[in-house]
Amino acid sequence: MHNFTRRHFLKAFGITSAAALTGIGLTPLAAHSAGKAHVVVVGGGTGGATAARYLKQLSPDMAVTLIEPNATYVTCYGSNWVLGGFESIEAITHGYDNLRDRDGVDVIQDKVIGVDADSRTVRLESGDSLQYDKLVMSPGIDFKYDDMPGIEEADAETIPHAWKAGSQTELLRAQLQAMPNGGVYVMVAPPNPYRCPPGPYERVSMVAYYLKTHKPRSKVIVLDPKEGFAKQGLFEEGWAEHYGDMIEWRGGSNGGRVEEIDVSGKTAHADGGQERVRADVMNFVPAQRAGQIAHDAGLTNEQGWASVDQRTFKSVMDDNIYVIGDASVAGAMPKSGHAANNQGKIVAAAILRELSGQEPLDPSSASTCYGLITLDYGVSIAAVYQYQNGAQAAVEGSGGVSPLGQSSTFRRQEAEHTRAWYAGITQDIWG
Repeated sequence: MHNFTRRHFLKAFGITSAAALTGIGLTPLAAHSAGKAHVVVVGGGTGGATAARYLKQLSPDMAVTLIEPNATYVTCYGSNWVLGGFESIEAITHGYDNLRDRDGVDVIQDKVIGVDADSRTVRLESGDSLQYDKLVMSPGIDFKYDDMPGIEEADAETIPHAWKAGSQTELLRAQLQAMPNGGVYVMVAPPNPYRCPPGPYERVSMVAYYLKTHKPRSKVIVLDPKEGFAKQGLFEEGWAEHYGDMIEWRGGSNGGRVEEIDVSGKTAHADGGQERVRADVMNFVPAQRAGQIAHDAGLTNEQGWASVDQRTFKSVMDDNIYVIGDASVAGAMPKSGHAANNQGKIVAAAILRELSGQEPLDPSSASTCYGLITLDYGVSIAAVYQYQNGAQAAVEGSGGVSPLGQSSTFRRQEAEHTRAWYAGITQDIWG
């Protein structure tokens, strides 16, 4: 990964920071007029760190505070490569020194425990509080363990989700390393909507890559409540070519709808209790919702996600709060890292325009989602989005998915683009 730079990424995909912002309405007047306003950003992941960095770069006089409880952030995108055994957890871990020292963002390592919208104040776990003119929330996801009988959040120390990268990634990796040759890895995939639509299937690929290399008599089973998944044809083509019958995917109407999990027995009960699938390593990815602080702040809808004005990502619940990233309802935009990165830029421009008294413009953005099936076999899906008729909509005829039936050279190039994309986007976010 480290052989690729942001320059290579930008050259490969024809993107620059300035070009990325032309579609979201930034003008020099907006940046200048923001003055000494104070914007607080909650959450230092992909969306939050992007918003903080671009706000400060585009309006240097603005006071921008980023609040994040952890000293570093481990990206979910790229974490499957750690499970595949060819990348380290350190390589997908990012700090905030550049945002603080070079960009001038005030980074506070603390946790937000409350938001008072009336007084425009956030309360911190340390006992401090901060006032804001505008608040950007990028709280990520939390899990709905209540939706699955038999398993609780505390059981993640036995049956990991690894859908928040870091210690959970390392736990799942250790379990795979300890699994006997000939053992069974079972993933219980989440229902829609969830973070990173193709993510479970790249994970299955990377687990199979590790097992084929080190424990080739093992089996991979995916129990999926859905009847299909993102890039399914591409993944299944790659699985057949590289893993034969090692991977078995079961959709919702074919025994994939899990109704209960026996934690002690590492057994999934499906198909009305008629089917019992026992695992040596079980990876349960629960149903998801917006991060807890969004609920506590009263920003979520009945489905557990934050509804926003998709033109600006301003919360429909409060005129001074914006919600971006996986937690938001963003029309056709997926819950992906690249989408969150774009949303961070959209909200930066929207805030600058509002503070300068300018009307918001209709933003355009793009999202590319890569996946590895082996170290040298990549697939991708891309789309362009534009605000139309009150929602983020995919632009007809834009983007597309990798074509089926391509050569090993083509797939190797996609794998190289995958790693270049990661290097470029993470440098764009955290410097």
